[in-house]
Amino acid sequence: MGKLTTHVLDTASGLPGAEIKVSLFRQEGTDFVLVKTTHTDSDGRTDQPLLEGEDFTAGKYQLIFETAHYFRQQGIELASVPFLDDVVIRFGIADTSSHYHVPLLVSPYSFSTYRGS
Repeated sequence: MGKLTTHVLDTASGLPGAEIKVSLFRQEGTDFVLVKTTHTDSDGRTDQPLLEGEDFTAGKYQLIFETAHYFRQQGIELASVPFLDDVVIRFGIADTSSHYHVPLLVSPYSFSTYRGS
C-alpha cells in the first residue's frame, strides 16, 4: 500500500526545518480542499504519513509550507512582504501502490523539491 510523506531541510542553516506548518489539499474539480494540517517535528519530518491506506488515492494535490513564519522564528529578518512566504508545491499521485515522498529544501530566497522514495 502506498503513502505520502514529506520533510523540510533549511538549506540556509543546513538543519532540519522544525515546527513548520504543513497543509495538504486535494483537488476536487477546480478547487483544492483541505485534507490535513500538521507540523514538522525536530527532524523536519511529519510524525506520520500525510496520506496512507484508503485515503491515499490518485489525483492532484497541493502542499503548503508556512516558511516565512519558520524563518522569523529562527531570528532571520525578512521584509514585511517576504520573498517566500508560503511555499506551494502541486503534484500528482498516479500509482497508489507507491511511496510518494515530497521533500522541501528551502531558504528565505529559494526552494526546490523532487520526488523522493
